[in-house]
Amino acid sequence: MAEGRSLPEVRALVGASHGITDLAHKLHFYDQWAPNYDQDVAALQYRAPRLAVDCLTQALLGPHHAALILDVACGTGLVAAEAQGFRQLHGVDGSPGMLDQAQARGLYQCLSLCTLGQEPLPSAEGTFDAVLMVGALSDGQVPCSAIPELLRVTKPGGLVCLTTRTNPSNLRYKEALEATLDGLEQAGAWKRLEARTVDRWELATSELEVGPGTSDSDGFISGIIYLYQKQAAAQAEGGRPGPQPPAGL
Repeated sequence: MAEGRSLPEVRALVGASHGITDLAHKLHFYDQWAPNYDQDVAALQYRAPRLAVDCLTQALLGPHHAALILDVACGTGLVAAEAQGFRQLHGVDGSPGMLDQAQARGLYQCLSLCTLGQEPLPSAEGTFDAVLMVGALSDGQVPCSAIPELLRVTKPGGLVCLTTRTNPSNLRYKEALEATLDGLEQAGAWKRLEARTVDRWELATSELEVGPGTSDSDGFISGIIYLYQKQAAAQAEGGRPGPQPPAGL
C-alpha cells in the first residue's frame, strides 16, 4: 500500500475496513495495511488506545510495573505505546503482519498469533491482572461470543477493558455486545465499574456517519469504553466472599 495517503484516501480505506464482515478477508486486509496502519489511524485522530489505557490505569491499584496485562487484538501495538509504566505486556492478534509491527516496538514480553472467536486464547485460566481489547469489537472482527474467553484468562478480581464504536454502522453490533456484557454481569461473572462514552473517538469515514451516534457536526464519531471487574468464583455463585484481588490491582 502506498505511503503518505491524503485524509480522504485514509477515510475511504478505513471505511472499507469497517465494511468487511468476512474474517478471512479482514485479516488479509490488515496484513496488507499493517506497515501504514499507524500513520493512517493517526490521520483520523484515533483516540481509543490512549483513552482505554487511561481508564485502566486509573482503576489499577498497586505498582503498574508488576501487573500482568494482556492486549487482545493488539494490532501494531498502539495500546503498548500508550501503556507507560507497564512492564509485563502480552499481546495476541490474528494478523501476522500486525504482529510483525508490534514486535518491532519492543514493548511486549510475549506476542502470539491467535484468532479469537475461532480458537481459545493461548493462556491458562486466571493468568492476567487485566485484559484489554481495543478497536476489535465490530462486525467481521471479534464476535460477542468470544467475550467469556477474556474472562477466563483474567484473575479473580482482575479487570477487563473493552471498547467499541457507537457510530451508526456499528450500532447493531453494539446492541448485541451489550446484551452479552449484561448477561455475564447478571450471571455474577463480573461487575461493571464504568461505561464511558467518548464523543471525539475518531474522524468519521463518510458524511453518512455524521449523524445519530456521532459527537456533533464536527466530523467525529463517538465510542464507548467498558470497564469490568471479574468476580471471585464464590461471589459468582452467591456464596461467601472470594479471595482478594491479585497483587498489582
